[in-house]
Amino acid sequence: GIPVRGTIAHSFVMSFRCLEEVQPRDLPPRAGGDPVDLTGLAVSWLQRVCDLLQTPPSKANQGELAAFVSYAVTFPCDFQGLLDTYCVRRSGLPNFCAVALALHQLGYQAIGVRLDTGMSPGLSLVLAGLGCRWSLSFLLPQGSEINMIGIGTNLVTCPLQPSLGCVYKLVEVNGSPCLKLTEDEEKMTIPGMKAIYRLYDAAGHPFMDLMALEEEPSPSAGQELGIRVLGQLGETTRVIPTTVEPLHRTYFRDGQVCEPLPSLPEVRTHAQASLNLLSPAHRRLHEPQPYAV
Repeated sequence: GIPVRGTIAHSFVMSFRCLEEVQPRDLPPRAGGDPVDLTGLAVSWLQRVCDLLQTPPSKANQGELAAFVSYAVTFPCDFQGLLDTYCVRRSGLPNFCAVALALHQLGYQAIGVRLDTGMSPGLSLVLAGLGCRWSLSFLLPQGSEINMIGIGTNLVTCPLQPSLGCVYKLVEVNGSPCLKLTEDEEKMTIPGMKAIYRLYDAAGHPFMDLMALEEEPSPSAGQELGIRVLGQLGETTRVIPTTVEPLHRTYFRDGQVCEPLPSLPEVRTHAQASLNLLSPAHRRLHEPQPYAV
């Protein structure tokens, strides 16, 4: 359910050398009429743009201009300029403006510009090549014009957690609990079949996920509970949840699906809703409060 979008690649821009390589080069006006040579329009606008920006037209890379025109002829309603293949100020920006104004003359409107590197956040509309939450937390509070984020490598690999740090452990066989004993406290298993509950505070934020044996009584809202936080064995803490939500649902039993599996959009919506419920103390980027289990 998430639409797929893309922009110009640097390799596409670099594949052009001159304006003669643009084919096709004609584009009909949006309101209708005979096709117009978009290349010629862009060249005429380039001189005026360079005069306004006080930059020599000779510094504008002709191959880059050709790439922009070629892309605009193919996608006149979705034109977005990638400005940093060469020099942003002397080439990328003038070439983009020239093509955008040529499109405007024919009744079309460019979407905006994309920057991967090397510019002030106040100058860009689309920022790509970051996706790092630390980079975004630095740029966005500066009053930048960024309103679209292009996520690349970070879309499929999280640098802070490149692998899922959890392991399946045996806790029960044919109704008989199993316990793994080890000197490493974090690798000890907790025996027996369990139920999972999420405990909420008065503000509606979850503050703890509670594991209990299936045969133990379910916790109730307003009930004082004596709990032991994982990683702090031997220490007992007492909490009083305002709301208790059972989490555990069985989708597979004895190798068979016993409940319809949620769709990918449903999983995504559930994950977003769960994250939005977390308190600011747990969600903050700098020294977040650990979430207790």
